[in-house]
Amino acid sequence: MKISIGMNLREGPWGGGNQFASSLTAYLGKKGADVVHDLATNDLDIILLTEPRKTSRSSAYTDDDIMDYLRFVNPETLVVHRINECDERKGTKEVNGLLIRANRCADHTVFISTWLRDLFTGHGIPAAHASVILNGADETVFNPEGFSPWNRREPLKIVTHHWGGNWMKGFDIYRLIDDMLEQPEWKKRLGFTYIGRTPEIFSFRNTRHIEPLSGKALAGELRRHHLYVTASRNEPAGMHHIEGAMCGMPLLYIDSGALPEYCRGFGVPFVPETFVAALEEMMGAYDSWLAEMPLYPHTAEKMCAAYHGLFLDMLERKKEILARRPERQAPGLFETTAFRAASFGKRIRALQKNVAKGKKRR
Repeated sequence: MKISIGMNLREGPWGGGNQFASSLTAYLGKKGADVVHDLATNDLDIILLTEPRKTSRSSAYTDDDIMDYLRFVNPETLVVHRINECDERKGTKEVNGLLIRANRCADHTVFISTWLRDLFTGHGIPAAHASVILNGADETVFNPEGFSPWNRREPLKIVTHHWGGNWMKGFDIYRLIDDMLEQPEWKKRLGFTYIGRTPEIFSFRNTRHIEPLSGKALAGELRRHHLYVTASRNEPAGMHHIEGAMCGMPLLYIDSGALPEYCRGFGVPFVPETFVAALEEMMGAYDSWLAEMPLYPHTAEKMCAAYHGLFLDMLERKKEILARRPERQAPGLFETTAFRAASFGKRIRALQKNVAKGKKRR
């Protein structure tokens, strides 16, 4: 099985999409699959579209590139579109429409939460050829080894982390916690650490602020705390709360987006008006929630196994899937020649770019 995952992999802190692609690449490789991150070969069995926005540095190719591949290179390659974003998350206006348009190339759509699936099927993406595969974190990195639960004799150490600094990540609640720490009654009971970026013209006064971390460094810092909080709005899924839970911490989470789907049963939900009451509830029942955390199910192994199973199932049903595609006119000689010339030019430019990068490193 040869699979292309449409993500430019990055090292260091780079958001949940990069972690997903890294985990899936490693898992599929262990299962014997040949995994690439481009469309340079003509023998791909499956293409996984992860980021159709050509302006994104993580995007290896777009839906237009996939349509060209199907038309000019290999019309029998199957396409899966993983949708992990929406306008509602950051208050944007163009993302949903772009993803719906990009979905035209897909034989199957994977949503990273039921909440996101319902959002997009409501906008017209076919539900018949869609499924939900929940995100998961790497348990070899994010685990409770070295985690010390709250003993009630010391202040409760709360933590959260975000790669992006958009206000809708929950900074109204994080600022509320920061303000609470100015009050004597809370200052002696709590400590708060924020890991990651913040919005412009925003600063904490009483919070320990750490620049973005990733991998083992992030996991080690998370384990120095007792409770994980997330106030991110309209979250399609996210990885931050998963990583916190995998490190052993109970969750204090806002009732918004996909967070209930991922966090329910492992902590206390809140809305902005009930945050303080929810925190008090968590502090009172901390030991009970702590006892539930070993059962937290959202691992990278489980997630990757679901994608692997989907790919195998699609390949078994390949004739059926290809038969339901709309008929497309075969390209003419001129179009094919123009495409090959353009593709050759792209490869030359990519080679020149890689050579230039190598010179810079030296």
